[in-house]
Amino acid sequence: MSVEIKVPALGESITEATVAQWFKTAGDAVNADEPLVELETDKVTLEVPAPAGGTLSEIRVDQGENVEIGAVLGLIDEGVAGKPAAAPAAEAPVPAPQAPAPAEKSAAAAPMSPAVRKLVDENALEPAQIAATGKGGRLTKGDVLRVIEGGQAAAPAAPQPTAAPAPAPIPAPSGPRPDAEREQRVRMTRLRKRIAERLKEAQNTAAILTTFNEVDMTNVMALRKTYRDAFEKKHGVRLGFMSLFVKATIVALGELPAVNAEIDGDDIVYKNYYHVGVAVGSPQGLVVPVLRDADRLSLAGIEKTITELATKARDGKLALEDLMGGTFTITNGGIFGSLLSTPILNPPQAGILGMHKIQERAVVIDGKVEARPMMYLALSYDHRVIDGREAVTFLVRVKECIEDPQRLLLDV
Repeated sequence: MSVEIKVPALGESITEATVAQWFKTAGDAVNADEPLVELETDKVTLEVPAPAGGTLSEIRVDQGENVEIGAVLGLIDEGVAGKPAAAPAAEAPVPAPQAPAPAEKSAAAAPMSPAVRKLVDENALEPAQIAATGKGGRLTKGDVLRVIEGGQAAAPAAPQPTAAPAPAPIPAPSGPRPDAEREQRVRMTRLRKRIAERLKEAQNTAAILTTFNEVDMTNVMALRKTYRDAFEKKHGVRLGFMSLFVKATIVALGELPAVNAEIDGDDIVYKNYYHVGVAVGSPQGLVVPVLRDADRLSLAGIEKTITELATKARDGKLALEDLMGGTFTITNGGIFGSLLSTPILNPPQAGILGMHKIQERAVVIDGKVEARPMMYLALSYDHRVIDGREAVTFLVRVKECIEDPQRLLLDV
């Protein structure tokens, strides 16, 4: 009996994914729940497990192809013993563009997935004119993109009178490059493309301004030094600055709800909950896992959650629900040495707080010049929702809570 391997539901707003790699080849033995194939979406990378044990009898979608929710990736012959999986071979180089296939090769002779068919139709290409390199004569996404980007001739598809206008094709490479032999060209991952789209969306849509302040870290550093060992011994996690900034941010958000809002059509949505996103660097790119209901977490709870999410991000184990629903974001460029920056909004959020490097600077205290550990803070905000007075007041409130951390304990 054959069991289908299907693309699972991938979460809100995600309709397709790219097959990143197969862990098995056709004919290999598989065990139930064993990872078979890795899918890459514009948010996370996830593994699809085997729905049953047996033999992987067919792979229907090759690496690099796009697939929609519910699409069949392959088949497993349940209960049939297969050959042991071979050691993974080195990744084969991308084949060079080939000449168009002979005209007598019909579209029926070049099968393709629905996602590839969509790409072909959107760019008015004729499948019979594209060289198919996929297994069994299948037309892959890479085959189509080589035609689009390489400017190869392709017979136009028959006109569709009722079809909607096709979107603009993917931009072609910039042309001959004098030092091409010393360069490495790598196609952007879905995650990296999605990051680019969202950042550009923020610039095109929101009225982004940034306001700055500086915070004296003397008292919070002394607090951390005094209780660091006892905190770690009791809670099993280190006391960092991020949990204190999360707490200070929640205090400020509670007093200035516009900073925790978003625009939805003609409405402003004010949120009476605090899902704080914390930007984390990962091998796949920048991701923003979310601390849900962060106002209900203790300092230890915040530190533990951040540690867990950061570990999952580094290991590529973040789930979709870890990344969705944030109402405000905090990013800390200071861990990389950034002294000052203007963070960009994480749509549809209206604000993002940027932390930076702690550096001793000369400041005047009660008429005397002293060296103090100072940090610049930056709040980028959507001026369509947040007025300048609210933005400045928010940042001052965060500053007050950090410079006098007892405020966080006494709620004043």
